[in-house]
Amino acid sequence: MIGGKHILLGISGGIAAYKTTFLVRLLIKAGAQVKIVMTQSASSFVSPLTLATLSKNPVMLDFVNEEDGSISWNNHVELGLWADIMLIAPATANTLSKMAHGTCDNLLLATYLSAKCPVYFAPAMDLDMYKHPSTKASIEKLESFGNVMIPAESGELASGLHGEGRMAEPETIIGFIEAHLAKGLPLRGKKVLITAGPTHEAIDPVRFLGNRSTGAMGFELAKRAADLGAKVFLISGPTHLSVENPNIELIRVTSAQEMYGACHAVYTDVDVAICAAAVADYRPKTVATEKIKKKEGDMHIELVRNPDILLSLGEAKKQQFLVGFALETENEMENAKGKLERKHLDGIVLNSLKDEGAGFGGGTNKITFIDKNLDVKTFALKTKPEVASDIWDEIISRIHA
Repeated sequence: MIGGKHILLGISGGIAAYKTTFLVRLLIKAGAQVKIVMTQSASSFVSPLTLATLSKNPVMLDFVNEEDGSISWNNHVELGLWADIMLIAPATANTLSKMAHGTCDNLLLATYLSAKCPVYFAPAMDLDMYKHPSTKASIEKLESFGNVMIPAESGELASGLHGEGRMAEPETIIGFIEAHLAKGLPLRGKKVLITAGPTHEAIDPVRFLGNRSTGAMGFELAKRAADLGAKVFLISGPTHLSVENPNIELIRVTSAQEMYGACHAVYTDVDVAICAAAVADYRPKTVATEKIKKKEGDMHIELVRNPDILLSLGEAKKQQFLVGFALETENEMENAKGKLERKHLDGIVLNSLKDEGAGFGGGTNKITFIDKNLDVKTFALKTKPEVASDIWDEIISRIHA
């Protein structure tokens, strides 16, 4: 659940700060990107250099940096916008009180007040401080703001006493956040198949038939599905794109026949399949084993039909919600509806090359979603991540109907 997420870790000044070295390592191992803001007092308990090395990002302690005669500043607003999740651990009684009352006297508090993302806090203090009415009031107020507490644990404390107040262990903190993020996700427990990119059909060892698809739309659909809780099988033709989310299994293929085999290998078990790849309809009947030399006159290549992946999935469909794409240049709506019915689809995403900003190669797309009941919804030109979100909204509204 945290793979690929931007996590802003705030560290306040308590002995439990030493645990953040282990916490950062686990966050990085889980695939998160981590930036760290810490109070000056926190630096007495754990080294900023150690945390910078582990997180692969400079640690920020103050608003202003002075180094080698130059002055720069740490922009708390940009940090708040960068973060997908803010985690304050340890959260001391002092920091909890400041958070609850809007006191803004250090970079960590300014960043917290600027955060637009979910905020988690892990209290850490001695047992009497943890039970004190003022601490309880701070926690209740923070939770009323929508912040989420990761409960302290019982055990031996730095004072030598035994009781509640220990900061949760790093593994517990990560498990808590992942479980909390997973609650209510509409695709939690679902398996999704997505195809993306072009296919390349070999002519000889160096030449191929292909198209201009970059795979961006399919990759954005996969990222969005993973963010919504799904386990994703992303089957991609040749593309430079990559994924970071561990809930996405990227299966790379080259040709239409390879994509056909990869799709059917996982299709039986998936709940939703979206075929966004631009699959070549034809391939050379014969592939030369050596590079074809240029000769006088014209060259003729005999082509044969590739397997129709989308049709084959439609014919094999049982529990799957199956969605195809239609890129059209004429009679767009008529052709899309025909493809929807002919290939036994539950929905189809239509885009027209006549719409400026739609199609291959750009960062935007303009789509129309048509379901099997021929209900039609047209969207404005949007970025591809926004389009992916719209497509999933349409699918989820139907599979949960």
